[in-house]
Amino acid sequence: MEQVDTVVVGGGQAGIATSEHLSKLGIEHIVIERDRIAERWRSCRWDSLVANGPAWHDRFPNMEFEADPDAFVSKDRVVEYFEAYARMIKAPIRTGVDVTSVTPLDGRDGFFLQTTEGDIEARHVVAATGAFQKPSIPAVLPRDAGPLQMHSNAYRNASSLPDGDILVIGGGSSGSQIAMDLMEAGRKVYLSLGPHDRPPRRYRQRDNVWWLGVLGKWNLDTPHPGTEHVTIAVSGANGGKTVDFRNLAAQGLTLLGMTAGYEEGHVLLADDLKRNLDAGDANYLGLLDEADAYIVRHGLDLPLEPDARIIPEDSECVTNPSRKLALDGVGAVIWATGYAFDFGWIKADSFDSLGRPLHQRGVSDVQGLYFVGLPWQSRRGSSFIWGVWHDAKFVADQIAIQRIYAGYQGTAQRILTE
Repeated sequence: MEQVDTVVVGGGQAGIATSEHLSKLGIEHIVIERDRIAERWRSCRWDSLVANGPAWHDRFPNMEFEADPDAFVSKDRVVEYFEAYARMIKAPIRTGVDVTSVTPLDGRDGFFLQTTEGDIEARHVVAATGAFQKPSIPAVLPRDAGPLQMHSNAYRNASSLPDGDILVIGGGSSGSQIAMDLMEAGRKVYLSLGPHDRPPRRYRQRDNVWWLGVLGKWNLDTPHPGTEHVTIAVSGANGGKTVDFRNLAAQGLTLLGMTAGYEEGHVLLADDLKRNLDAGDANYLGLLDEADAYIVRHGLDLPLEPDARIIPEDSECVTNPSRKLALDGVGAVIWATGYAFDFGWIKADSFDSLGRPLHQRGVSDVQGLYFVGLPWQSRRGSSFIWGVWHDAKFVADQIAIQRIYAGYQGTAQRILTE
């Protein structure tokens, strides 16, 4: 049986970052990826997707994108970046290999891994499968409701959808960007949205990611269990523009409240659209207030932007919101409703009743088991490209510390002094 000190499961941004830090610490390891490097960016995203942050920010510290620093690079460029990074650090990645189970060894430290290319015994295992594991579709519409139903990870472009109107459910980054992509293709689009944060793309000549950094918001602590998911409407598409749902409604998008149920060929909608939009505006304006105060406090010479505070008037779909939507004219429903964890392959008692990992900054309560790439693993920035790099460093350091303890061969003595 093959034996190795550490096995990293997953060859995306989390796995590559972990490999870099393990190599720097001289820790023998392999990275196992069931598909290709950065597979989620390749095959589980729509054609026009770009990074949500500018190239100067959304990267690992030791390699820049070959692009304008303020550009939002395409998903293909992101894949090329990670492939190049893996080559640069000589990451020991095995692609096309699936880890089917990880089981703690009985009576001693370590794990038994079953893979599609043989069994492995490892002292440490890092689950670096990221935040986008199993598409989550709420059990609201029956599968035979009429329209084609798909998760946002299956959407590619407008031409791949059947004729008819399109209902997008979910007002976060994916839902808002897909709705705009469909509108640009000339499709009639309904967007069902719930509570959300709506930051500005740019304000007073600084990008949103810069403001989050200088205001300390990337370092916000992990919220309480069950509140890790925060819906944020932000986009880098078309050079990066603030997502303004009221403006989109004025351009022809029909806004709807949260999808609440199904009844006789109709989607039932909550009476919360105006409330959700107002709360999103409050979040937006609140960040502008903090930015203005920061500029004054630090004496920065950044031009005023009064137009940024203008909130468009409500369209008819907001002043007279629909409470139900007939599906007979809808050709497809796209669920932009996020993902659930899928750690069923780890046969260890390190998960809560909902399958969420029990950990502290990625360190499991099962000796030798670690996680990298979880949302809010240590802070708000954890699941972003740059944030996962820092979390991976912490986890690699903990593995190195445990190796020191495990390698201790001395005998503790009590020294008596008279």
